[in-house]
Amino acid sequence: MLVTAFAIIRIRNLFSVVILTGLFSLLSAAIYVLMDAVDVAFTEAAVGAGVSTVLMLGTLALTTNEEKINSKGRTVPAAILSIVTGSVLIYGNLDMPSYGDENAPAHLHVVPRYLNNSLDEVGIPNVVTSVLATYRGYDTLGEAFVVFTAALGVLAIIGRRRRRRKKADIELEAKA
Repeated sequence: MLVTAFAIIRIRNLFSVVILTGLFSLLSAAIYVLMDAVDVAFTEAAVGAGVSTVLMLGTLALTTNEEKINSKGRTVPAAILSIVTGSVLIYGNLDMPSYGDENAPAHLHVVPRYLNNSLDEVGIPNVVTSVLATYRGYDTLGEAFVVFTAALGVLAIIGRRRRRRKKADIELEAKA
C-alpha cells in the first residue's frame, strides 16, 4: 500500500492515478479480510475500488488526462498541511489498544452486549445479521447516502457540460 500511495503522489497522468487509487482501495479491502472484517472489506471493495473508480473515470472523461503543473508555489503549503494532518492522525491513534487485544474496550463492553442481548433486542438469531441490520443501520445508511450524493454530483457535472454544448450549437446555428 505504501508503494501504491507513493506512486499516486508521483504520477501526473490522472488516468493512472485513478486506477492506482482503485488498486489502493482493493488492497485495503484485502487487509480488512485478513483482519476478519469481511463486511468492511466488502464495502471498501464495492465503494472504494468499484463505485469510486467508476465515478472518477466518468469525471476524468470530462477533463484532461494530465495534471496541471502548479507554477505559483502552492505545493509547499499543501505538503505541510498534509504532513501536519497525518501527524495529528498518528498522534490520535497512539493510545489505541493493539490489534486483537482482548482487554480492548470493544471486547469488554460492546461485543458481550451484542452476543448476549441481540436476540432479545432485535429478534434475529444470527448475531452478524442483527448487528449489520440494526446496530450499524445508520452507518450503512450514511455510506449509501455518500455514494448517492457522489453519483448525483457526477450526473450534475455531466448534465451541465451537455447543456453548454447544446447552447453553443444553437448559437452557431443562429449565426449561420
